[in-house]
Amino acid sequence: MGERVLIFDTTLRDGEQSPGISLDPLEKLEIAEQLAKLGVDYIEAGFPVASQGDFDAVQAIARRVEGPGICALSRTHLADVDRCWESIKDAGRSRIHVFISTSPSHLEHMLRMDQAQVLKEVRQGVERARSYTGDVEFSPQDATRTPMDFLFEVLQAAVDSGASTLNVPDTVGYGIPWDFGQIIEEVRRQVHGEYVISCHCHNDLGLATANSLAAVERGARQIECCINGIGERAGNASLEEVVMALRIRPDIFGGLETGVRTEELARTSRLVARLTGYPVQYNKAVVGKNAFAHESGIHQHGVLAERSTYEVIDAASVGQVGSQIVLGKHSGRHAFSSTLKDMGIEISGDALNLAFARFKELADRKVQIEAADLEAIVAEEKGGHAGERFELLGMSVSASTGQNATASVEVADNGVKAAAVADGNGMVDALGKALSQATGVRADLTGFTVASVTGGVDALGDVVVTLEADGRKVSGRGISTDIVEASARAYLNGLNRLSRVREKFSNSETP
Repeated sequence: MGERVLIFDTTLRDGEQSPGISLDPLEKLEIAEQLAKLGVDYIEAGFPVASQGDFDAVQAIARRVEGPGICALSRTHLADVDRCWESIKDAGRSRIHVFISTSPSHLEHMLRMDQAQVLKEVRQGVERARSYTGDVEFSPQDATRTPMDFLFEVLQAAVDSGASTLNVPDTVGYGIPWDFGQIIEEVRRQVHGEYVISCHCHNDLGLATANSLAAVERGARQIECCINGIGERAGNASLEEVVMALRIRPDIFGGLETGVRTEELARTSRLVARLTGYPVQYNKAVVGKNAFAHESGIHQHGVLAERSTYEVIDAASVGQVGSQIVLGKHSGRHAFSSTLKDMGIEISGDALNLAFARFKELADRKVQIEAADLEAIVAEEKGGHAGERFELLGMSVSASTGQNATASVEVADNGVKAAAVADGNGMVDALGKALSQATGVRADLTGFTVASVTGGVDALGDVVVTLEADGRKVSGRGISTDIVEASARAYLNGLNRLSRVREKFSNSETP
């Protein structure tokens, strides 16, 4: 067993302070129960003096959630401490977290106190908390902008008054990792007594996780953090990030471990996102939708050969699905054919080459190609074959209310270009007439259906047409993000089939 780094989850207190989040007691209880399943060491359940609702939620969590220590936040005011204890006294393990500001800015503009008054408040508040429980945490708010000599004096007063955990909060996200780590080391050196050093980092400069890890490297043994990194302003250190960093880099944090059951991370993330209404950004580390997704052909080839080439975390260890191949314009042939194989689609040779070329063409217009899109692409290409006589090179259609539509097309007939312009009763009719003129294959359109392959504004349109000529009927199919283009492709696909049927019929009559 290695040395333990305690995980102090403050999703229900600092996390709920995110603008727009307001959890009711039942929602808080649901999250707390999941945090217990996750295996955090402490749950900071709320700020009981803030409102009756907050008090009720903290009390419900203290009475019903087993496993983690249940903590509540309190100012140094004695009445606050008393109220705080009342809310958590029924917990299996109770902690009171006492705080007061210490930076010059906060003393002048918020507290309107001098340093001597702050020291008196610290001693009174911590002593009162210690009279209720032996587990007392103290935080000097805005520690990173507090003069170091006063910070040490305040922390020493807290320890002498009975605090067993000293938290160093980077309240406004001011810290830089090497500087914040040095503060932690100096606290260890300057403040005497038996206590655990904790860190509480905010993300205003995007450094909350980095600062937390720097603190651990310099001796902190408790990290205060939130699921999905939510919290005031830019948020707090992300629980999933700090936990996985400690696990993945034993070369840096050798011998340090947490009690978090990491396979519950993704489930916990989804629950918090759903109840708070704060969605998880797609590229969020560890729990984001794209955390284990690969679109680049080079990356896809690597992870298909061996997961660890581009994934430092085993996705299953955090409750995610790993090596997700997302097909897009950067994807390569290897990922394309591998995905088709996983879907049970067998295609090779010229058909695979044509399908891949069509896929790359569509991927330039569509952000992400889904399974249904792939099925449609393969179906379209299987409907034809390599060496089709007619190929669509370009098209243009114009239409206005009350007037015939006009279509101009350019096709290749066995490599020879041909063009035509035609009017029609609507865009599809005009396209059909222009394509018939350009190819020299006359046919009547007797059936037309269009369907959306997938959802969204960039969905593929799947068009199927029925053409009739000389008593023979054929079908044609085309897909595109533009249904007019899909119609042209379907019509030309049908003309190609008619051309083959006529050629086959002509050959069969030859003596």
